[in-house]
Amino acid sequence: MKNRIKLLLPFLLLLAACVDDPVTFPNTWQGNFDALWKTIDTRYCYLDYKQVNWDSIHVVYQNRLSSVSNEYEFFNLMGNMLKELKDGHVNLYSDFDISRYWNWFQDYPSNFREDLLYSPQYLGSNYRISGGMRYGKLQAGTIGYIYYGDFTATFSYENLKYLFNDLSDCKGLILDVRNNGGGYLTSAETLASCFFDKKTLTGYLAHKTGDGHDSFSKPIALYTDKTDSLHWSKPVVVLTNRLSFSATNAFVSRMKYAPRAVIVGDRTGGGGGLPLSNELPNGWLVRFSACPMFDASMHHIEWGLDPDVKVDMTAADANNGYDTIIERAIALLNGF
Repeated sequence: MKNRIKLLLPFLLLLAACVDDPVTFPNTWQGNFDALWKTIDTRYCYLDYKQVNWDSIHVVYQNRLSSVSNEYEFFNLMGNMLKELKDGHVNLYSDFDISRYWNWFQDYPSNFREDLLYSPQYLGSNYRISGGMRYGKLQAGTIGYIYYGDFTATFSYENLKYLFNDLSDCKGLILDVRNNGGGYLTSAETLASCFFDKKTLTGYLAHKTGDGHDSFSKPIALYTDKTDSLHWSKPVVVLTNRLSFSATNAFVSRMKYAPRAVIVGDRTGGGGGLPLSNELPNGWLVRFSACPMFDASMHHIEWGLDPDVKVDMTAADANNGYDTIIERAIALLNGF
């Protein structure tokens, strides 16, 4: 189990072996501009899928380069060029700033209120914490509830064992991954495996094999296996919003194929490309999506995943102390 998504390391080695050796660029504004543009042109994995005309973008920003007068303006120029990719996994890192593209979630309702989550209506203050997961029981102890807000908060087998044992008398489970910006893919796979009855094809991954925009390996199948000792055999409702990103997006992609799972809330934030980083001549780092991930039907998951049941939080519910999305999950579990 723990070694399967660690296939990522061989993929990265394959990337280094298969992509042509980079051209050396001088440490000038022009040299760094060319190095950044070339890195995206040869190694970014979504140019064709997103129908990005990277050559035209080069012309536009090359023309603006002559008006740059200091390193801050130069950084902003480079960062704005990267924003044309509309990718939350693409960043430029300097000693004084990090460029970022945030419209992927800012153009959507938040669909999350932390103050409601920890109100007496739901978790309250008397909840347990295990491996970064905060959990308790709702509806007079009949429904289990887990909030997991960060896939970098690692958990162990023992964490999951105690958690599932504690909730074993519940008729169903709410697994809330709203505002979870991602983290470790291994954790996403391990958690998802607790909800499967058998080994199941849940996606594919490819890697670049050359500098061409369409130079990719044959897709490699990704499976989610059953974990007998940590098996949840009752219904589970997974709550999502636009800030369910990256590894959380991959987790939801797996859970789409779990036999008793229902995804409720808003479309996930996407972030389907595994990121890599390159250093520019001036020492700045550019992070970019290098390996595209797909669902089991070979559909890209870069733009996010629609829920099975679309629900937005309402102001009226929130003003009365209710989370509309949690309430819909409770109603669904009561209906099973």
